[in-house]
This record gives sequence, C-alpha cells and structure tokens, in this order.
Amino acid sequence: MPTQKIKLFQVDAFTDKIFHGNPAAVCILPKWIDASKMQDIAAENNLAETAFVVKKDNAFEIRWFTPAVEVDLCGHATLAAAHVIFNYYDYRPTIINFHSQHSGLLSVEKNGNNLTLDFPKDIFEEVVTAPKNLIKAIGVKPIKIYKGKTDYLLHFSTQKMIEDLKPDFSLLSTVDCRGIIVTAAGNEVDFVSRFFAPQSGINEDPVTGSAHTTLIPFWAKITGKNILTASQLSKRHGDLTCKCRGERVRITGKAITYMQGEIEIPSH
Repeated sequence: MPTQKIKLFQVDAFTDKIFHGNPAAVCILPKWIDASKMQDIAAENNLAETAFVVKKDNAFEIRWFTPAVEVDLCGHATLAAAHVIFNYYDYRPTIINFHSQHSGLLSVEKNGNNLTLDFPKDIFEEVVTAPKNLIKAIGVKPIKIYKGKTDYLLHFSTQKMIEDLKPDFSLLSTVDCRGIIVTAAGNEVDFVSRFFAPQSGINEDPVTGSAHTTLIPFWAKITGKNILTASQLSKRHGDLTCKCRGERVRITGKAITYMQGEIEIPSH
C-alpha cells in the first residue's frame, strides 16, 4: 500500500520546562490532506490538540484537532506551531501570520525566547439561568456565569476554590458548549483559571490559550489593567503574560520541543 511520510513534532507550550505546560503535536504539510485523515492522526497522537499547517505564499494556513473533533481555535497548538516554524524551518521574519477558516488572522511574534499570540478577543455576556447540569457537574455555585462564543466562564471568589474543584466530567459533558472556564483572582498573579472540555474529548486541558481570549477582557474590565499575569492551575501548570488591546488580545509564553520524528500513513 502506498504511504505518505509526515514530519511530526511534539512541543510543550506555555513553559520552558519539559513535562510542563500543554503538549501539542504539530504536522507541517506540503498540502492539505482529508479532514478524516487529520482526525485519525490527532486521535492516534492522543494529545489535547494536533495542529496541521500548510504554507501559503508568505503566510500559513492552520487547523486544529482534538482526539475527537476539529475546533475553531487553539492557542497552545498555535504557539507550538510557531515554535516549530521558527526553529526548524529556517523562517527568518519575527512574525508568523496564520490564517484560520474559522478564526481569521492569527499572528505569533518572536522576541527572544518569548512567543506572543495575537488573537481576536471573545465576546461574552452574563447568563442569568445556568444551563442544565452545569452547576451540579462543577459541584460549587460560582459568583456569576458568562457565555462566550464557544465556552462558559464561571467566576469564583478565591483561588483555593479553583484549586479544589473536582468536576463530574460525565455530567459536564452533557452541557452544550466547547468547554468550561473557571476563574478567580490569583494570590500571586492577577488571575488563575482551569479549563474543562469533556465535550471535546479533554477532561482538563493543561494550559488553554484560546480560553484566555475570554479571560483577558473579563479580567481587564474587573481590574482596570490592560497588562495582566495569569496562571492555569492544572497539574502541569502554565504561566502567561496577557495584554488587552482593543479588539485583540496578546498572550505571551515560551515553548520547548519534546520530540520530533516522522509518521507514516496510507496515502489514499
């Protein structure tokens, strides 16, 4: 059977330490392959996200897949893809422009070891009545609930409440959304968060760049600050520096390569 070989990288994003941050797979393709095949690769990788990238003119097209579904936006896998292009593909400019069919223009700027995502900010509004099973699945009632484009955001009063949450993921998976962001003011940073997405095949995501498109404007309004520090309190932990700038948000972090290799798949 004819086969196709694809270069594969695994990168830990939003960290400079192996085994921390959020791991993502990155496949740089010469041209697009069938979505079903990309989904199979993502399922085989069994990471929170696999980013697929195709160079087009002076920019790059990008798509993201969890082990279960294609998603509209993923921050940490975009950061990982930029890390790969900057470090392994002889890319000389300091800014990479990615184009997503669902999320538009996304850029990543390199400044030393820092990579800064430039993403559109999310639009969200308060939800008066919680969707069925949400509060029961989370286990604790938040101060307020908000709904963005794809996620619910639950605001809690203390960092310890975020740390202590033990959701019922089976029940949480019945809530109609991409995922659930939980957040509170931080003890040592401006805000902390966690992100649960059993609906997308990920019970808890280690560090979620796309969730910060909601979190940054939310906390900018509360604190009155446009530059904020953040930590995502997963087991692997991630640290981010965030900036709210008009209709865009900037999310800065580091990335480190864990593995590079080659996969071999059927070409038809």
